[in-house]
Amino acid sequence: CHLIHYLRLSHHLIVLNYLICTFDKLKSVSSEDINITDAVFDGVEVRVFEPPAKADEKLKRSVVYIHGGGWALASARTSLYNNLCRIMAESLNAVVVSVEYRLVPEVCFPEQFHDALRATKHFLQPDVLAQYSVDPSRIAISGDSAGGNLAAAVCQQLSKDEHLTIRPKLQALIYPVLQAFDFNTPSYQQNMNMPVLPRYVMINYWIDYFNGNYDLAHSLLINNHTALDVGQALSFRGRLNWTSLLPSSFKKNYKPVIQTTGKADIVQQIPALLDVRAVPLLAENETLQLQPKTYILTCENDVLRDDGVMYAKRLENAGVEVTLDHFDDCFHGCMIFTIWPTDFSAGVQTRNSYIKWLDENL
Repeated sequence: CHLIHYLRLSHHLIVLNYLICTFDKLKSVSSEDINITDAVFDGVEVRVFEPPAKADEKLKRSVVYIHGGGWALASARTSLYNNLCRIMAESLNAVVVSVEYRLVPEVCFPEQFHDALRATKHFLQPDVLAQYSVDPSRIAISGDSAGGNLAAAVCQQLSKDEHLTIRPKLQALIYPVLQAFDFNTPSYQQNMNMPVLPRYVMINYWIDYFNGNYDLAHSLLINNHTALDVGQALSFRGRLNWTSLLPSSFKKNYKPVIQTTGKADIVQQIPALLDVRAVPLLAENETLQLQPKTYILTCENDVLRDDGVMYAKRLENAGVEVTLDHFDDCFHGCMIFTIWPTDFSAGVQTRNSYIKWLDENL
């Protein structure tokens, strides 16, 4: 993929996504009991999963789901996410709306955020909810990885929209990516070479999302963009102090990496590095106080572990009821790996725990 990109034959993410979708066509996922339809919500494609109506039932609960893939890969239509949303719809007897936001490199930040926000706001309209027989008081917004990032950012935006009459009751974030401020948190140091999502891959996803230059990767890796002399970052430092936000069991013996002098021009080139629509963990306390009851799933073998744990702590400090569901023996992305040949026990374990929480709280 990178060779093709280097030769300028195509962008490597386009090639990788093509390979993923080609492999995906080899799989078939049964969905006899769920009605699956594709629709367009305010210009954004979505896939809707509807369980059959029950005679004594008037309204169903619902989940707006945003898939992961580094803002660049996968799709609501791939078998992995199709299977997850179908099982959610069946297990919860809920209408599941899976958002098909546009991907890098076709578009970059903030377009993915805008797509997810537009589709969610459209669905939250009373007449649309009535069309799908959804209870307005029982709606969750959820997503995994980059989709968890978008779900958190959308939830924050919805909470501040004074014109909305209907808002999500819950948010459920699965190993979400929530910050690009510090690439040396304990989990980034501990899992820097962990398969599925090594640190350098996550940094490259961020660069692609922001349409930045790969030449900045090393500076980001050593936190040059948030050095003590980078004035734009100073006001955010207290919101992401992992030495106070993480329990000792996660901090272990790792030390903070804080540069005295750095490169302020990085933030000038990529201002989105400090944009809360892209990095929800940096939101102010006044916004966090408005967030709904929250579930956050984290995995030990994941560079993003501490993003989720720190967000849980900040929400808790802001007075939000939070469930942090941590798995010591699981890895990033595991929840969607429940279909042969990638049917892992970690996937079933995390998926069941996630669906159980939704069932008990939605």
